[in-house]
Amino acid sequence: MQPFIYQRAETLEAAAQAAAASRGSHVEAPVQFVAGGTTLLDLMKIDVMRPATVVDINPLQERYGAIATDDKGLRLGALARMAQVADHPSVRRDFPVIAQTLDLAASQQLRNMATLGGNLLQRTRCNYFRDVSWAACNKRNPGSGCAALDGMNRKHAVLGTSDQCIATYPGDFAQALVALDATLEIAGPQGRREIAVQQLHKQPGSTPNIETQLVPGELITAILVPSAPWTRRSLYLKVRDRESYEFALASAAVALDIADGEVREARIALGGVATMPWRAKEAEAALRGRRLDEAAAEAAAEAAFAGAQTHEHNAYKVPLGRRTLVRALLDAARLEIRS
Repeated sequence: MQPFIYQRAETLEAAAQAAAASRGSHVEAPVQFVAGGTTLLDLMKIDVMRPATVVDINPLQERYGAIATDDKGLRLGALARMAQVADHPSVRRDFPVIAQTLDLAASQQLRNMATLGGNLLQRTRCNYFRDVSWAACNKRNPGSGCAALDGMNRKHAVLGTSDQCIATYPGDFAQALVALDATLEIAGPQGRREIAVQQLHKQPGSTPNIETQLVPGELITAILVPSAPWTRRSLYLKVRDRESYEFALASAAVALDIADGEVREARIALGGVATMPWRAKEAEAALRGRRLDEAAAEAAAEAAFAGAQTHEHNAYKVPLGRRTLVRALLDAARLEIRS
């Protein structure tokens, strides 16, 4: 780990000032914010990230860590801990897909520490990104190439890739938020703004080192999830190499509005198979107005992966992803929803 300056921010303004003070530095991403530290500290220890200054934002938790519900929906403070949100009775009852994504992530110890905002911004688990002995990583070293293209790419993405990067987005929680049309409140040196969670992450394209729409110094302060007819009939299915503390090979966050046996509306986001939390709008369109039987679910799954691009070791992810989505859709259709 490289030497760094440690600061504590008692207010959002202080955090923004710390970021502003770093402008013009020769160090890439010279200031990083830390809350749970479950991603940042790991990357600092393996020399992937080398911030000159680390700003502790835990003093902001009292103001930006609350959970609130009303008729309009769910408001989650970005500094709320994952375990706290997963155990919240309103979340488990009214937004089960959110609770499930949090329950199935990491370990209990990490869930007790990790914050929602930090979880959304976690970085890829690609071995070529996390091992600095590999020079060719456009995400870590822009313009150097992508070792995964011709290397061991079993766990890499098949959707949203480019010839510059095929690293998979590793999270679970973001898929639930994308499926539920959640938005983010963001604060930074230029003021406050809101964006859809679906807009937060960027496909790699020609700039895989630029992973999100956030600008330097911006913080996610809250997550807003609207109430909708499909929020209760929702679930998350995660397929992985082992049952505990493992990242998805394929996953699906599904939310359905079904009336008289027909799908009025569907919300689908895929994980483990894409470079970002992946909204499967073609699959959603394939389900509207249909009875959700196995044939309809399979048609939706075909549509979801129609644009998949595979490599030597990860072609299995296409049939696995299809089967994962089919199972998730059928399981969601069978849910008993109590008022």
